[in-house]
Amino acid sequence: MTIFATAGTRLYIGGPLAAKSTDFVEADFTSQTWVEIDETEGLGSAGDTSAEVTFDGINSARTRRLKGTRSAGTLEIVCGLDMTDPGQIALIAAERVKGDYAFRMVLADALPGGTPSERMFVAQVGSAAEQYDTANTVMKLNATLWINSNIVKIAAEV
Repeated sequence: MTIFATAGTRLYIGGPLAAKSTDFVEADFTSQTWVEIDETEGLGSAGDTSAEVTFDGINSARTRRLKGTRSAGTLEIVCGLDMTDPGQIALIAAERVKGDYAFRMVLADALPGGTPSERMFVAQVGSAAEQYDTANTVMKLNATLWINSNIVKIAAEV
């Protein structure tokens, strides 16, 4: 078993890419031009969770639980605020408009001589807020990505 640190992981934003009724595949992202979002400090978490659907049976006096729709979650991105970074500029611009954008995360899990794994998805940028805090802190850009698709997982290769 091999584990890896998050350090070295990179996050990219692409262009507008509408959500669709079927799962995305790697080929759906080949036309994207990727811009790295620099100075990331936190990347949050993502992954499918099913909504709970309940039914209260009268004759059984039992609540039954079923799986409903799936949500890939919300990524809470934290960056050191860099007003000249093209990726942060694109992230802020994406928050100002309606619609989904393509995102790509390249993990820091490449084995020697290999390629790292990747995650690709579409999301709306729900927020892009500046955080100032106290004198001895770095100003931050906090962005919320509402994931509106499955997460395409591309395995690392040796």
